[in-house]
Amino acid sequence: MELTIAQRRVGTEEKSPESIVLRAGALTADFVAGGLRTIRYQGREVLRAIAYVVRDKDWGTYTPAIRDFTCRQDGNQFAITFRARCSNAELGQELEYETRITGNANGLITFDVTAEPRTPFLTARCGFAILHPLEGIVGQPAIIEHVDGSREHATFPDLIAPSQPFKEIRAIEHTVAPGVTARCRMTGDVFEMEDQRNWSDASYKTYVRPLALPWPYVMESGVRNQQSVELLITDSHAGAQATTSEEAKTNAPIQVAIGGPDGIFPQIGVAIYPGEIATVLAHPGVLKRLQPQLLLFHFDPTAGHGREHLAGFREIAQTAPASQGALELVVPAQRDVKDELREIAVMAAEANLKLSAVLVSPAVDRQSTLPGSAWPSCPPLGEIYQAAREAFPGVAIGGGMLTYFTELNRKRPPVELLDFVSHCTCPIVHAADDLSVMQTLEAMPSITRSARAIIGKVKAYWIGPSTIGMRQNPYGSRVKDNPENRRITMTDDDPRQTSLFAAAWMIGYAASTAEAHLRTLTVGALVGPLGLASVSVEGEVDYYPALYAAQGLARMGSHPRYSCHSSQPHAIAGVAGTDGDGNRLAWVANLTGQNQAVILAGGMAVTEALVLDEENFSQPRAISGSTSIELRPYAVACLTLEEPKP
Repeated sequence: MELTIAQRRVGTEEKSPESIVLRAGALTADFVAGGLRTIRYQGREVLRAIAYVVRDKDWGTYTPAIRDFTCRQDGNQFAITFRARCSNAELGQELEYETRITGNANGLITFDVTAEPRTPFLTARCGFAILHPLEGIVGQPAIIEHVDGSREHATFPDLIAPSQPFKEIRAIEHTVAPGVTARCRMTGDVFEMEDQRNWSDASYKTYVRPLALPWPYVMESGVRNQQSVELLITDSHAGAQATTSEEAKTNAPIQVAIGGPDGIFPQIGVAIYPGEIATVLAHPGVLKRLQPQLLLFHFDPTAGHGREHLAGFREIAQTAPASQGALELVVPAQRDVKDELREIAVMAAEANLKLSAVLVSPAVDRQSTLPGSAWPSCPPLGEIYQAAREAFPGVAIGGGMLTYFTELNRKRPPVELLDFVSHCTCPIVHAADDLSVMQTLEAMPSITRSARAIIGKVKAYWIGPSTIGMRQNPYGSRVKDNPENRRITMTDDDPRQTSLFAAAWMIGYAASTAEAHLRTLTVGALVGPLGLASVSVEGEVDYYPALYAAQGLARMGSHPRYSCHSSQPHAIAGVAGTDGDGNRLAWVANLTGQNQAVILAGGMAVTEALVLDEENFSQPRAISGSTSIELRPYAVACLTLEEPKP
């Protein structure tokens, strides 16, 4: 079946929500799906979002059905009104709310919502979420006004805060630019802030209803709830022209500069799950094409994984002798962990499965424990690590989390007992639109810097498997089904995995983790919903663009890396290194839905350029070697480089 342009770009025919640009003097905002995004003053981002968010019992986000929509604006002021409905047919529940949003040239935005459940409504959270961006705010001062009227001179966290940095908030004030301040005031409930970088969201989120209160909870039918947010921007230089033309920056070609040596490129790994063993063995060409440095075998006795799966892993490893094998082991911790781990080690030995590393994590740690909640019963991590070392002598022992940085940050392991520390990330915990997913890359430097502060500068650091889709939900009972192939949160079946979008996101991920000097980066599964390829019922293999990107990263894995800097990293990402033959390579990716002009700086000459885009979706096309290229939406390119001749 011939794919459409949209399917090639983002894997789905689902249209992105309409965006309306609102203007009131120097103040602009995008109205998207019932909320405000990218609120700017004189071109500088003040808030990333103000949204009224309704969650289900598992923290999934409802998509509201909007009606009776009106929008009026004249350049100096704007006003939006609408009604919205959130319903759950499975639970037979429904909530409606009325919204009014206004803004004026005096720098004032108000956002009012009155909600009324039509039935008893079970929710994990219902109310406003306000997002402060990272640029210009990380580590900077803030004034917090609390609900009791007291004022606290504080600082936005630099390293990622494991729990809420600010509680009982009524208002937050911060400096936008010299002489420009923003004050955001919330009413209708008690608000607190969490550091959303924990989940790779590029924001600090102020939200309603403290986490210390029970959840999920029931909103009673017919009981109205009113909340409001007021953003006031004060400019002591009102009327002055912006010092930077954001439009000129956006339209200028983006420079990607290749610098000097920068350590070793991480090993590239791929996850193998027990349910996919037969498919991988039946189609060895997929693994042969990728040639990763690491095969990460997932093994969970609590899910029924056993001896036959370890034997299957051995067969897969034999088809990729150049790849090391590591066991990602869920420890049941239901009996003496020494006995549990010894039994698994015996089964692995009997299966003749050769392992270079074992990553262990107790089963209870696959579910998140919120700040202030009681931790579930579990043997001390040190005891588990020591038992693993005894059961698997001579093998590198790793710990950390099989879930996300959030959980690692909240339950920090005794790293001195480990050879390496690992965690994953997932970009669709809180939002699933294209912009939000790509913006998660902005948070990765904060994640890796914070992780390094926990594990140290020299300890081996692994990340992954990290994919757009969520392989397991630590915050609810399950991941979401996605039969309509839509962009939704907390699903293991994200449509973009099959598209150029996933390839671009993967290159961006490798670029945004460069400063961490990772030992291993596992980029997803080989096949399946989180995979780099799929196999039809007829046995035909469909290679996704993400496989092409992963293959390119794997060529550089374990070889010298070079620094690579993009002048607009939110739009173009780049990585550089060498392959096994000593060829110097650079990979660049367009992280946006628009064409982008790219200029390669740093004195390198391009001898070959291969581009994968919507026209050349399954096989990259060669373009003439040039230091200037045009990348279509979510396109990726591999450039072969050489020093210019004197």
